[in-house]
Amino acid sequence: MRLAMRLAILAHLLTVLLLAPLSASAAPGDALTIPASVQIQPAELAAMLKAGDTPPILQVGFSVMYQQAHIPNSQYAGPGNKDDGLLNLKSHVDALPRDRLVVIYCGCCPWEKCPNIAAAYKQLIGMGFTKVKVLYLASNFGADWVDKGYPVIRGG
Repeated sequence: MRLAMRLAILAHLLTVLLLAPLSASAAPGDALTIPASVQIQPAELAAMLKAGDTPPILQVGFSVMYQQAHIPNSQYAGPGNKDDGLLNLKSHVDALPRDRLVVIYCGCCPWEKCPNIAAAYKQLIGMGFTKVKVLYLASNFGADWVDKGYPVIRGG
């Protein structure tokens, strides 16, 4: 009887864990755990934009940043540090093939302090995406993208 009860409880816990959406569990500093192999440099993404070879680009930071300035053809899908932001991100990519290149970026603050990017990256990987690129913005979007003269849309 006790074994059956334990198995039932274990089965229930596993079901809850498997069905629960990923939560916004990344913290400032977690961006440092994103592999260098999936990071894309601003010049590389800008060259892709210029060539017209634009993958889906999702801004996973704070909406006020996106409203001020964002990469052309990008969509707001954040913030990655909130559960509702991760659900928004999921809704933006749900219909995409899992082998499609997807680029995410934040740029709210220095890379090592970003509270958004790692959670968004983990969400996409957890959904089975195999070609996720994370725009590496060492300081912030303004310094590493706008001030370098890369294309920008101002306003929401």
